[in-house]
Amino acid sequence: MFFMVKSIANKSTFTDNFIHINKSVKTKVKILDYTKKSVKNINATDIKESVPFKNKASVTWINLIGTPSSEVLKKVEKSFGIHHLTLDDITSPNKRPKIEYHDEYVFLTLKTISYDEIKQTIKTEPISLILGPKFVLSFQKNASNVFDSVREYIETPTSIMRKKGSDYLAYALIDAIVDNYFKVLEKIEDLIEATEKELMGNPNQKTANKIHKLESEMLFLRKAVWPLREVLSNIQREEIKLIKPETAIYFRQVYGHIMQAIDTIETFREMVSGMLDIYLSSVNNRMNEVMNVLTIIATIFIPLTFITGLYGMNFKFMPELYMKWTYPAILGLMGVIALGMVIYFKKKKWF
Repeated sequence: MFFMVKSIANKSTFTDNFIHINKSVKTKVKILDYTKKSVKNINATDIKESVPFKNKASVTWINLIGTPSSEVLKKVEKSFGIHHLTLDDITSPNKRPKIEYHDEYVFLTLKTISYDEIKQTIKTEPISLILGPKFVLSFQKNASNVFDSVREYIETPTSIMRKKGSDYLAYALIDAIVDNYFKVLEKIEDLIEATEKELMGNPNQKTANKIHKLESEMLFLRKAVWPLREVLSNIQREEIKLIKPETAIYFRQVYGHIMQAIDTIETFREMVSGMLDIYLSSVNNRMNEVMNVLTIIATIFIPLTFITGLYGMNFKFMPELYMKWTYPAILGLMGVIALGMVIYFKKKKWF
């Protein structure tokens, strides 16, 4: 689920051959530097503007939004001593949540999830965090509001975060990502409830398509969230010098939250599977009702068909053919037989 890297030299030169990067897209750099008494919020134009904060006594959060160019990554490598393989992971698409331990920093890859109201689909986006002694670097591909609560918390003068270090900041960012999972799960729960109501009413092929879509979305969500469990579990097992023992308690709390999210996802998967079974049972029941009606109609017409077939032979010496009341008598007999069978079926509660 993850791998650890110990004592990797940070002298390797970063190259931009490993991934195609659009250099025309400018990366936004937001710097939030804070102490117990003050907060500095800076919208930088270059990553170099964050370098002076690296060795300060304050805690600095440097958030890079957008796909970083090779030039930006080279500056990060040189200024913060980040290994080029770490930067390779940051820009790699479809990366899996993991954690790596280096001499001077801890690297984490996580995934945020969001719900597209228009397309009614779940979207994921990787977020990378680099925890240093006095700083946290975060890399987002697109701007989002997932970290808004953390920014507000930092800017609150009485918040506990102002008294904590960079390890607590890393915890707060991870906690914000996990809390956002529950917001998406609430949307999924609403969808499941709406689909259940439709299923109990008059389900059709559109209902089946919704159920299949929900089933695939839940599988996609499980794959996105489940690996984070191993990452947080590993943080608890390992003795990490950059994470203080008093902060490790908070990571255990996030671990509990992610387990709750996973349990909720598993519950939703079971509910969706049950909905599919209900839909199939409903279709089978409707088919049985149709077959029951058709069987009753066929059964009623069997003796009537026999009578009409018998008198359709038109043999010369059939005495009934020349009687005056034969035709109405036969019609009456057929009616009595049909009515008698209907009454019999009603008493048996076959329809």
